[in-house]
Amino acid sequence: MATPSGPQPKIPADSTLPPAVEESALIFRDLWNRLESEIGRDKLRFPREIIWLGGAPGSGKGTNTPFILRERGITAAPIVTSDLLSSAEMQKVKDAGNLVGDRAVVSLLFSRLLTPEYENGVLVDGFPRTRIQVECLKLLYQKMLELRNEFRSTPLAPFFPKPAFHITILYVEEKESVDRQLKRGRTMVAHNQRVAETGVGSVFEERPTDFSEESARKRYRVFMDQTYGVLQGLKQVFHFHIINAQADIAAVERNIMREFKYQSSLELEDETLDAINHIPIAGEIVLNARQHLVRRLDSYQRDQDGLFKRVIGVIDQEMMPVVLIHGITGLAKITTENEIFANPLAMNMLIDVLNERGYRVTGTVEARDIPARIDPVTNYIICIKRPRYRFEIRFAGSVIRRGL
Repeated sequence: MATPSGPQPKIPADSTLPPAVEESALIFRDLWNRLESEIGRDKLRFPREIIWLGGAPGSGKGTNTPFILRERGITAAPIVTSDLLSSAEMQKVKDAGNLVGDRAVVSLLFSRLLTPEYENGVLVDGFPRTRIQVECLKLLYQKMLELRNEFRSTPLAPFFPKPAFHITILYVEEKESVDRQLKRGRTMVAHNQRVAETGVGSVFEERPTDFSEESARKRYRVFMDQTYGVLQGLKQVFHFHIINAQADIAAVERNIMREFKYQSSLELEDETLDAINHIPIAGEIVLNARQHLVRRLDSYQRDQDGLFKRVIGVIDQEMMPVVLIHGITGLAKITTENEIFANPLAMNMLIDVLNERGYRVTGTVEARDIPARIDPVTNYIICIKRPRYRFEIRFAGSVIRRGL
């Protein structure tokens, strides 16, 4: 996505923008001006990473939120949009299965996002839900990029990192959604009855929509018709994850892990990625390691036949007797002063041969001081450096069966 520049969005008098885009720009402009006026531009420090979590009623947002947070290493508590809208008037709107006004939602949420506890990352449950909220989210991202460019060469740069937005949708089919909503209603009633009878525990909120199949079905269709569709407009802008949440919890967690697999090219600052991008990724090395090993071994036999045979002789005579002794533990540590390893290629050959045979081998070289003579004038001991070669050879050890 291109980095935006220039002043905040302005709507010309004869604008031909779609009504939702025009209205969202006006809402966002008013909100942004208020925030700048109240706390100052240099204090508009939004979270570096925001996971915007959506899903139909019963899709398991509350159940899966803790796992998503662990997977992304986010420690701050999630922001649940519905909890922000706790006034009696707004509660009546929600109970009827309808949506609260966009201006109130955006204002409350953006103010909460500036809380310092969310600096490193946060999950927002239930936003965006409408076209206007989607457009305000895009404008927020653009503003965060502007702030990053504005402060990147100043001491405040760490407070304005590259933003990462993840649009995440937990998907379930209509029947599953309705069944889960009604089951939740029955569970809440049973729980609250136990609390009333025993006096132990806290009473849970009973949502009217959790007791009517018609209301539960309406909530699902409102989400699919009014929210799911507009979220598709973010697919080409941000990281976009649709997760199958209809399976069991373990399967859903595997789906989440797959979707949120770390990708440095998407998460690191551009300058950081450029600095380290020449270093091969471990997975790419492993992918072709076998083919490279075969080519190296064939080249040893073809181009360095004499040295290759001598190394194999050392393996046969010095290494394997020690390895056999350690067949139970699966770890042989061998130190040698064999001068053949003064040639680095010989050490590479040994490691490659044993790796090809299924062992995991590492080799290191250390130099130790060996007293050689005494200086007759100073009486100092003159030492010479003599190399010593250490190898660790690991393999699957034996399992000893003992009688009881």
